[in-house]
Amino acid sequence: MRQQIKSGLFILACLIFGACSSTKNLKPGEILYTGADININPDSTAKIDNQKEVKGVLLDKTRPNPNKSILGIKFKLAMYNLAGEPKKSKGIRYWLRNKVGEPPVLLSEVKIPYNNAVLKSYLISQGYLQSEVNGDTVVSGKKGKALYTVVTGARYKINSVEFPKDSTGIVQIINQNKDKTLLKVGDNYDLETYKNERIRIDNDLKEQGYFYFNPDYLILQVDSTVGKHLVDIRIKVKDIAPDAGLKPYTIDKINIYPNYSLRRDSAIRNSTPEVYKDFNIYDTRHTYKPGLFDRLVFFKKDELYNRRDHNQSLNRMVNIGIFQNVKAEFLPVDSFRNNKLNLNIFLTPLKKNSLSFSLTGTSKSNNFVGSEAKLTQTTRNLFRGGEQLDVSVSGGFETQVSGQAKGLNSYSFTTEAKLTFPRFILPFFNFNSTNAFIPKTIASLSYQSLNRGSLYGLNSFKGEFGYNWKENLYKEHSFNPISINYVTSNVTNDTARRDSLFSANPGLEKNLERQFIIGSNYSFTFTNQMEDFRRNNIYFNGTLETGGNVWGLFAGKNDEGKKTVLGIPINQFIRVETDFRDYYKITKNLIWASRLNLGYGYGYGNNTSIPFVRQFFAGGSNDIRAFAARSLGPGSYKLPNQTNNYTDQSGDIKAMVNTELRFKLFSVLYGALFADAGNVWLRKEDPLRPGSGFNFKDALDEIAVGTGAGLRVDASIFVIRLDVAFPIRKPYLEPGNRWVIDQVDFGSSTWRKENLIYNIGIGYPF
Repeated sequence: MRQQIKSGLFILACLIFGACSSTKNLKPGEILYTGADININPDSTAKIDNQKEVKGVLLDKTRPNPNKSILGIKFKLAMYNLAGEPKKSKGIRYWLRNKVGEPPVLLSEVKIPYNNAVLKSYLISQGYLQSEVNGDTVVSGKKGKALYTVVTGARYKINSVEFPKDSTGIVQIINQNKDKTLLKVGDNYDLETYKNERIRIDNDLKEQGYFYFNPDYLILQVDSTVGKHLVDIRIKVKDIAPDAGLKPYTIDKINIYPNYSLRRDSAIRNSTPEVYKDFNIYDTRHTYKPGLFDRLVFFKKDELYNRRDHNQSLNRMVNIGIFQNVKAEFLPVDSFRNNKLNLNIFLTPLKKNSLSFSLTGTSKSNNFVGSEAKLTQTTRNLFRGGEQLDVSVSGGFETQVSGQAKGLNSYSFTTEAKLTFPRFILPFFNFNSTNAFIPKTIASLSYQSLNRGSLYGLNSFKGEFGYNWKENLYKEHSFNPISINYVTSNVTNDTARRDSLFSANPGLEKNLERQFIIGSNYSFTFTNQMEDFRRNNIYFNGTLETGGNVWGLFAGKNDEGKKTVLGIPINQFIRVETDFRDYYKITKNLIWASRLNLGYGYGYGNNTSIPFVRQFFAGGSNDIRAFAARSLGPGSYKLPNQTNNYTDQSGDIKAMVNTELRFKLFSVLYGALFADAGNVWLRKEDPLRPGSGFNFKDALDEIAVGTGAGLRVDASIFVIRLDVAFPIRKPYLEPGNRWVIDQVDFGSSTWRKENLIYNIGIGYPF
């Protein structure tokens, strides 16, 4: 460790030295460009609205950008200078100079007149119609910067908005929706808003059949001579707009080519179609049932073209997952002489069968490493209605590589079959959704065998039937009215080992009892993470699961008074969990991510606690990273001799908060600083685990807290993560002594061994 610290200090010293001598390698006459500065209305005491934000935007628009820096250190330039001129186009020096480093940005690269024009253009677009920008350079030694003086003048506002006065045709539609205009009297002049208003009008017209209309056919005339820094806006259709763009079109023929390929283009087009409702389906192989296209294509013969049906049809055909390429072609009938369009839909199918293989590696904070291999067979369009069958088989192993239980192995085997229907299958009526997203009915069966070395094994059989649908781009629902899970176990016949196992893991014996869960579950997800333009993105998932509620009404009782189905005790419970995440972009390469995870389970009837397979856990690489996986809690209870056994501490209640600052270092390498807090509790205390029960008054004092740092290799298609964390609050210590931040000692090997937790993961923790 001491050697690592020395190496780190040496590298840091080299970077600082490189930063201090960033101009040392410049040629005579070269000036290092350090960036731009902007003074807005320096001779006026009044500030413009959002002056700080406007200044930031203007700075971002200046070019070129100076060399990147962190805490004032131009680390990329330092690496460039430190590497020197490599003799070969490979090796560490070449990599440091050309991949990690960057050459100096020189003042001579700054084009002041160009930047003046760019900044002035932006200010005018924001309503500062009389703005002026003057730039100059300031040199000090071998460093220089650009200084721009901005005089904005007053910001113009909208005085009036006038729409066309004609009452026929295209103008009539424009006037019908003018109450939705984005141009409001009293708002600031904003060029972007004017562009969006043209797009809004174009969208309205596209919904009314004006297929060939274009936003460029509209002109917004702005009169800024009315005085008092006001503008009058007049909207009109250009006189040069073509006739094709000024009339609505209806759909004539709808031709569908579901097995299309360029190689067979002529043969496919000349084949005899099957007529189904309004569709001509060119499917000589009868690969698909005609009714499938009734759910995919929203256009009808003789109806007006509209963009909503266009987009929804394309989205459905793409998202159904059986077509490789999708193309919709609208052609005018008789070369624009009438108002009709023929619709040709070309669909290139994916292969009916495909086989995929994946291999993953894991390393856990409880000293377990392992691997899992998974083989998946996918069959598409199984019953000619777009159905998909996925059959997978996977096997994995884990082994403990350190600690007193070194060599303890765990094996798993899983097989699953999942059949997806691209529609709702309901027993009493037929229901078709009309949005762009395909509803799905999913039936699945799975079996999992888990062997925890020679200690115990678990066998789980699960079957589910339910529905998945997206309400819109942001909201998704999943509802499984039928969910059946049967879990059996077998424990070592070695009495001494069994007694030792249960003694060291109180509650484990109960968890290994037969579990029979018959119930339902519902999940709701909201996210806007796909909208990169937002500065703040959120994600929310809420789940509700019930077990044994309906079946409990019909269940019998065994000799112990427990409700049973087929002679097997059933679990009756209600389980609720919420997961809320927030991603705030401080800058382009600096994100503050946070998560709040709450869960509550209520067991009744046969059990005072929810089933083990539905309980909550704390600790591990995606949770509270300063504690080993599943080792934390419940409550203030601490599992003795954790390294001797599998740590499966669980609870009925969970509360967790995570926060993480993510920042880009260079290329695909990112860093993170994080803090995690939380714990799990049993709803009713287990006498064998003192302190495990939830008490509202004591819960806050039983929160575990950890912090740490991490590195991520984010190559978009995959993320590999390494985190190192340590606890600063241990809930299992005596009250008053649970904060241990004053005991942190990185120089102590004993402290590091007892407290540092390393986590390797795939993907981000949240």
